[in-house]
Amino acid sequence: MLIVTESKAQSWRAVAVLNGTGEALLFVGRSSTHVRAEYSGAFSEIFDDEEREQVQSIKLQQWQGAPDAGKWIDKADLRLPTPAKAGVRVAA
Repeated sequence: MLIVTESKAQSWRAVAVLNGTGEALLFVGRSSTHVRAEYSGAFSEIFDDEEREQVQSIKLQQWQGAPDAGKWIDKADLRLPTPAKAGVRVAA
């Protein structure tokens, strides 16, 4: 029996590689463009300041294989998001 809950497979993801403690899923999306556009927002929401210091790198990965039998393949390293500077205002 095949149960389809998505109109299109979510076959791309961003994964944070942590210093010596493993990995953390940041974002899953339908395309590499979708993941690239959204992962930095997820990074800010998921990690606090202390946890952000533990992130070594962020990998863009694509699912390869059938939905029930496959593996994640590294495609690119994504840039670590820079924290927003508090108190900075733009003059109009």
